Amino acid sequence: MNKTKKLIAGVSSASVAVMLSGCNDQAQELPPEPTDAECQDWEWDEDDGVYECDDTNSRYFGYYFFGGRYFSGTSSLLKNSKYKSYKKSSSFKGGSTGFGSSKGFGG
Repeated sequence: MNKTKKLIAGVSSASVAVMLSGCNDQAQELPPEPTDAECQDWEWDEDDGVYECDDTNSRYFGYYFFGGRYFSGTSSLLKNSKYKSYKKSSSFKGGSTGFGSSKGFGG
């Protein structure tokens, strides 16, 4: 392998390692999934920083869950004063635009 190919391979490997470590750090920072009996499967909504019910057998399928309550959509979530405070706080875990986000490249 010539020097250029070795250099490209090294840079590519380092880039992949950095991306993967960034994804792992983010996953570790998520709050625990809700334990509500009405929904058994949860999906983290990266943009809004809350969990969404992903249980197709639940009457709350597709609803957001925040502060012990279900919200039918983003508009109802944004009207909640506690959510507004959370979204402005440093503890907000949403709004990412990097790798793994729907706003990133190819998403």
